[in-house]
Amino acid sequence: MGSTKYITSMGELSRKDNSLCFQKNQKNVYLPIENIKEIYCMNEISINTKLLDYISSKNIVIHFFNYYGFYSGTFYPREQYNSGRLLVKEVEAYSSEKRIIIAKKIVSAIAVNIDEVLYHYYKHKNKEVKRTIDWIRNDFKIQLLQLDDIQQIMLLEGELWQRFYWTFQFVLPTDFMLNKRVRRPPDNPINALISFGNSLLYTKCISIIYQTHLNQTISYLHEPSDGRFSLSLDLSEMFKPIIVFRTIFDLVNNKKLRVKDHFEKKVNYCILNEEGRQIFIKAFEERLNKTFLHKKLNRKMTYKTAIKMDCYKLIKYLLEGKYFEFYSLKEGQ
Repeated sequence: MGSTKYITSMGELSRKDNSLCFQKNQKNVYLPIENIKEIYCMNEISINTKLLDYISSKNIVIHFFNYYGFYSGTFYPREQYNSGRLLVKEVEAYSSEKRIIIAKKIVSAIAVNIDEVLYHYYKHKNKEVKRTIDWIRNDFKIQLLQLDDIQQIMLLEGELWQRFYWTFQFVLPTDFMLNKRVRRPPDNPINALISFGNSLLYTKCISIIYQTHLNQTISYLHEPSDGRFSLSLDLSEMFKPIIVFRTIFDLVNNKKLRVKDHFEKKVNYCILNEEGRQIFIKAFEERLNKTFLHKKLNRKMTYKTAIKMDCYKLIKYLLEGKYFEFYSLKEGQ
């Protein structure tokens, strides 16, 4: 699926012959263009139209983050895969009862993955999380089956996330307590980690969807709107428990990220510093590319491949009406 390059320092990115050149402190670092599929600019980077034209010809997606680590936007080359037939089916599904079916499958996958993440802690004698596990396996399932309205489904999804956040007091050390979810800007270390991880996963899904025939702007759980790739929001929600929160729990509980060493706290916001971002990015990429045995398919794959497979499942359903379920941890660890 191609490689990812992260640029975490300030500097200038330009084209040099048939490669990319990153200039930092009067020194040049060359990045071979072959096999690169996406570039993350995690700091203030200067670029020019010559570079963008070259990047576009290679079908490379560039994601931009500002100095504080907040997602700014994406440079998205012209579509390399187009399917008028699929586009018609996507619009038809959004405008019919199929939207409800797909939205329920998304929320159901989120719930299963949260359940599996929490059950790991329950098995290790963290009995307090059982309250949320029991709710997911009983009340949540019953409520989801009865819903036939997008707003109601999204309200139930919101409750699901709130109940998950409630368990953090039993899973994380006191330095990383979550009083409430605050996004823009995050106000404490755990909110900073969640926001940063969610942004990375959202942009990763943009890059993966770009490699398929799906339209980025037509979504089923989230309402399509101007200025964002809403299908990536749908897709990333299901993988947040697996990729973002497992990464956070591992880094925090194993003291690979520490409040005093890896965060900057200002009056009204808290962010990861550069070292903290590098630690998180490394762990995030390792988890994305972690190989596991898919139980149903009886083959090895990575989580990045699992995300792309969910895209193909959705395409098959839209074009052929083929029954499917989105990926869950029950299919592989």
